[in-house]
Formats: sequence, C-alpha cells, structure tokens
Amino acid sequence: VQLQASGGGLVQAGGSLRLSCAVSGRTFSSYAMGWFHQAPGMGRVLVAAISWHGDTTYYADSVKGRFTISRDNAKNTVYLQMNSLKPEDTAVYYCAASRLYRANVGLLSIDSWGQGTQVTVSS
Repeated sequence: VQLQASGGGLVQAGGSLRLSCAVSGRTFSSYAMGWFHQAPGMGRVLVAAISWHGDTTYYADSVKGRFTISRDNAKNTVYLQMNSLKPEDTAVYYCAASRLYRANVGLLSIDSWGQGTQVTVSS
C-alpha cells in the first residue's frame, strides 16, 4: 500500500490540527494504522494507533485526552485530530500501516510508511 499524509502546519499553543492519511489499494481494512512523530534529532515515536476496523485504539501517554485517531474504511483514510496542542508536539508526523496490532501496544511492525507532514506549535 502507498500512504499520503497531509494536514500539517503552524498553529499556536492550544490550537488544533487534523492530519489525514490517504491509503491506496483495496486492502485498507487489512491494515491497522498509526501515527508517529519525530522531533529533530530524535527517533520516530508512536503516538496513536487504530485497529483494522476501528474498534480499538492506542495512545501514547503524552497525547491521551488531546489526540483522537479515527479511520474511514470506505474512504481508505485515517485521521489524527490533535487538540490542545503544545510546543512539545512540534515534530514531523508520519502515518504507517501494519498487519500486526495489539491494543495495549499499538503497531507491532510497519509494512508501509507515508511521507512526513510537519506540525509546528508556537508558544
């Protein structure tokens, strides 16, 4: 599958952004999906993931209560709604697809990455 992320931008602290990731192919519902962020000089960290049919989700502690991941299998798209953004959320955000998922862990491996989209939160 191929992934195309969009929706990043510059926002003030406390603001909101919604990221989208469009997935090509007919097998979207065969993949659990996730969003990672990567701050400068750091590795990619999983922030949210959603199961194949959207019945379970995983969130990193740092975003619980602020971010919401969702998916629309009819549109082959996964979303990340980011509210109450903080300067420490500034990073490049990547969407990812995986056939392996566990609700308390998130994605267990990555089959495909999208290109990154920059999110910058000013204080």
